[in-house]
Amino acid sequence: MKQSPTWKWKLAQTLEYRWWQRYLQKKNAEEYLQWKEAYWLDLLQSVSKHISLPEGKVILDAGCGPAGIFIALKGNSVDAIDPLLHKYSQFPHFQPQRFSWTNFKTIPIESLDETEKYDIIFCMNAINHVNDIDVCYDHLVRAVKPDGLIVISTDAHKYSFLKKIFRALPGDMLHPVQMDIREYDQLLTGRNISILENIRYKSERIFDYYITVGRKNPAV
Repeated sequence: MKQSPTWKWKLAQTLEYRWWQRYLQKKNAEEYLQWKEAYWLDLLQSVSKHISLPEGKVILDAGCGPAGIFIALKGNSVDAIDPLLHKYSQFPHFQPQRFSWTNFKTIPIESLDETEKYDIIFCMNAINHVNDIDVCYDHLVRAVKPDGLIVISTDAHKYSFLKKIFRALPGDMLHPVQMDIREYDQLLTGRNISILENIRYKSERIFDYYITVGRKNPAV
């Protein structure tokens, strides 16, 4: 059953918007978008043995933010969803008219209502921001086609004792979800997704930043 928004999620969304405000306020919009496209193309290269630069695919960018991976997906049909898109429209850095291949929807992942539509789903830097992670994984897995791919990137805890502290105390209010990579993987494998690779893309003191590539198994 879908949960009502928790106070942690509401607070996290407020803090997320404020973070973007501070982060973007001194950045030239054109330069930022060019840099962000190059960033996403580099990231796609890191998963290229599973996904060549896609073309002609139906793709979801779940939790896209103002400058998500949709930027680098020209030649595809992309749906980009995020609960804060209506607020990001205030930023000159969010230019939906520039990305004609993308259809934007102001909804959270919990409200995604598609079945076996997408060849590829990207959920980049978003899954630890959600209100109901089980519902999100249910909807993402349902929305991808059999043999389709799911690519999820997120910060994952390195140390179990710190994970417990962060869960108990407001140590990271931007991120209501606090898990390690094993727990994130289990949310996929328990839903008929085979993990093709966990790429440790970046390592910091408390978190490792992983890109996980999974494939949806055909129904038996």
